[in-house]
Amino acid sequence: MNRPDTAERTVASSRPVRHFHKYRSPLSLDHARRQGDISQLAYLVMGGREPAIAFLNGENVVLGGRPLAIATASPEGYVQVAEIIRSGASVPEST
Repeated sequence: MNRPDTAERTVASSRPVRHFHKYRSPLSLDHARRQGDISQLAYLVMGGREPAIAFLNGENVVLGGRPLAIATASPEGYVQVAEIIRSGASVPEST
């Protein structure tokens, strides 16, 4: 006869074990602020979540990389990405 607590342990023990590892340190406050600000700017100017995400995570020929990474890395990078977003030239340059 199966006892309910035994059955529950069997089900729980048969689940795959997932280990989450911290591969990198959290963003500094400056990096996090730039990332949030550029994401919000893209969302507002580009007309929503999907176009903003596509632009920020795609490779950009003019910038030579992913706009989100460039904007997050330095204040100068933020200014470059923000200017492209505001100019409306961001969509054709992304691949």
